[in-house]
Amino acid sequence: MLDGGLLVITVIAGLGAGLMSGAFYAFSSFVMSGFRRLPPADGMAAMQAVNVTAVGPGFMAGFFGTTVLSAAAAVWAIVDWREEASVLVLVGAGLYAAGVFAMTAAYHVPRNNRLAALDARTPEGTDYWAVYLREWTRWNHARAVASLLAAAAFIVAIRLA
Repeated sequence: MLDGGLLVITVIAGLGAGLMSGAFYAFSSFVMSGFRRLPPADGMAAMQAVNVTAVGPGFMAGFFGTTVLSAAAAVWAIVDWREEASVLVLVGAGLYAAGVFAMTAAYHVPRNNRLAALDARTPEGTDYWAVYLREWTRWNHARAVASLLAAAAFIVAIRLA
């Protein structure tokens, strides 16, 4: 059973993971497909603009806030062990940490940085854009699923409370 502060943190972490899953899902399901329909230079320029605005407070509050809250919930769940509920909090935190935070830092950010350094009107930029669309989107699906599963784990932990 979760109670008090751990319950509050787990609820907020679950909401954050769900929110982030929705953002990733939107990109995977229609935003990247829309960019793919544009001429390559236009699609690439649009994604470059999105990547600049993504590091603003709106996205980053959800992304980093959920990371911090997931980590705090994990530590709290270990310190105040509650059997199945604590296990599920750890599962949710682990899924978010590995499947969202680590994947973003290790996989998506380097590709976004490379995309930012290219001119959308050059053959090199056009060639990379085709690879970026395919690979970035594939692994963005994984982030959406990991975040959704993290939210589900947090919800079940809350339900056990």
